[in-house]
Amino acid sequence: MISKDGNRLVYRFDAETLMIEPWGKDSLRIRSTMAPRFIDDDRALTEKAEKNAIVNDMTIENGRIRACISEFGTISIYDSDGRLLLQELSRNRKDLHATDCSAIEIEARTFSPARGSDNYHITWHLKSLSKTERIYGMGQYQQPYLDIKGMDFELAHRNSQASVPFFISSLGYGMLWNNPAIGRAVFGLNIMQFEAYSAKELDIWITAGSTPKEIERNYASVTGKVPMMPEYGLGFWQCKLRYRTQEEVLNVARKYRSLGLPLDVIVIDFFHWPVQGSWTFDPAYFPDPKAMVDELASMDVELMVSIWPTVDRRSPNWNEMLEKGYLIRIERGFRISMDYEGNTVHYDATNPEARKYLWNKIKDNYYRYGIKTFWLDEAEPEYAVYDFDNYRYMAGSDLEVGNIYPLCYARTFYEGQEAEGQKNIVNLLRCAWAGSQKYGALVWSGDIASSYESLRNQLAAGLNMGIAGIPWWTTDIGGFHGGNPQDEGFRELFARWFEWGCFCPVMRLHGDRDPKLPQLGSTGGAHCLSGSDNEVWSYGDEVFGICRKYLLLRERLRPYTREVMKEAHDHGDPVMRPLFYEFPQDGICWTIEDEYMFGGSYLVAPVLEPGARERKVYFPAGSQWESIEDGSMHEGGRSETVAAPLDVIPVFRKK
Repeated sequence: MISKDGNRLVYRFDAETLMIEPWGKDSLRIRSTMAPRFIDDDRALTEKAEKNAIVNDMTIENGRIRACISEFGTISIYDSDGRLLLQELSRNRKDLHATDCSAIEIEARTFSPARGSDNYHITWHLKSLSKTERIYGMGQYQQPYLDIKGMDFELAHRNSQASVPFFISSLGYGMLWNNPAIGRAVFGLNIMQFEAYSAKELDIWITAGSTPKEIERNYASVTGKVPMMPEYGLGFWQCKLRYRTQEEVLNVARKYRSLGLPLDVIVIDFFHWPVQGSWTFDPAYFPDPKAMVDELASMDVELMVSIWPTVDRRSPNWNEMLEKGYLIRIERGFRISMDYEGNTVHYDATNPEARKYLWNKIKDNYYRYGIKTFWLDEAEPEYAVYDFDNYRYMAGSDLEVGNIYPLCYARTFYEGQEAEGQKNIVNLLRCAWAGSQKYGALVWSGDIASSYESLRNQLAAGLNMGIAGIPWWTTDIGGFHGGNPQDEGFRELFARWFEWGCFCPVMRLHGDRDPKLPQLGSTGGAHCLSGSDNEVWSYGDEVFGICRKYLLLRERLRPYTREVMKEAHDHGDPVMRPLFYEFPQDGICWTIEDEYMFGGSYLVAPVLEPGARERKVYFPAGSQWESIEDGSMHEGGRSETVAAPLDVIPVFRKK
């Protein structure tokens, strides 16, 4: 039975209730459940949205988008010009007049019981409407493809993998799988399919637009926008695994200043603490944090400090957190969720009281010294064993809600800092989910390899994260795992990566370089060895000159970068943008995967192959393009091979 309920269209059959309602500009929310009622949780759709629509017997229309429900409950989505955007796949013998009437008996929405709970394994089946459709977004996966049509994704977080389930289609729509359950997404040539392994209801948000920019802005308006990036987020961030003492940190900052090099942020990495879950400096190595912060401030350098969500059984906070229920639970086996450098359990970021507890520790032990930017590592959270069915949060089983953890982790700090009166909040996280952006999440691409293959993967990751609604994204310049600063091959890779880092949303140097340094000290985190030096002067004179060139260029770009960050704050636009985002009418731009726009004005063509000293560049139609290196002009609508010596990343300004 199909009925109108105010501005909603409702279909009921047997135990299922399907509801479609307006939710923001040119957008609809679709929900289906086998339960007596829908859950009271909008998930990522937290922002106030217009809810006006025209509802008829079997259709609902909101601006550019229209949904129809057949008498057998199958949904079709159209734009305002009548073009079919999305259609459920249902093949059965109910509708004898349908062109795909079939004895296969596949329902569009399947609810299979999830054992031991009232939840269901929910699967949503969709037709693949076009062989030429291109799809972008869905977060960060370690693969080199920008267009993800034809691919299969795990909807789960891991170190260097972030599931942010929003995508844009070249057919003119964007869709959010508004469910934090562990699951799967398939963008096949024959079907598209989304799964939640344990959930109470199907929840989708879909929008239509004439350009990708319209679609992206519609999405940001209902899930939230990033704060304004603070001034120190526009420059250069120095980091390594790991600065072991207060004096090491200060000496590096002093040298940057003595060399006249830009430096906005310096980072103290993990194991600066006595034990995980103490959330404090180890006084053996950091005897006077206030003096350290004050000296850095006198050099106009912000200090960022690594925070882990793990609590060691030896932590002074363990017993209290266990008693109050602030730790995640294990369904079977001994209570350990991660065993790196200690037997630890993560704090339960879905528990509001646990969030307050952790923030108060941070406030007492870091924030009061003037530290206002935090590196929220292990944000997935990372498990020793990824048995998602073995972990439980206050909000539910990991299978049902696990993907929301990094959002709650970011929220812990954002709300604490906001309560202290801080504005323009940015914190660095290794993971995100839909909506994390509104909590000041700057996501980096995790513990990746130091290789050209890895570099290529990061370009796709950064662009797809931007389309998925996470405008603030960065990477470890040079990669994380390995790389010897004395090796000529790695020096070349490092130079190419550093040049590209100049045109990432945040320019941040980090890595665990070879060989390891000897152990310093014997207590606290001393057993976690530091990698080799990883400052811009660590790679020889030629590379140092290249680094200086791009550090100074990043400074000259500061006014422009600030404008681009304001676009992200005001509208939700990515900072790194696929070419089609700015030039949707140029069909070739939809096929280019190794170039991008830094904001709306700069075309960036990274060098992604070892030994390359030139590369082919496509210039989008409708504009002329000026090289920032030599001032040469290039006509839009054609490709050219351009020079790319080691000290040059091809970048062109739109004229």
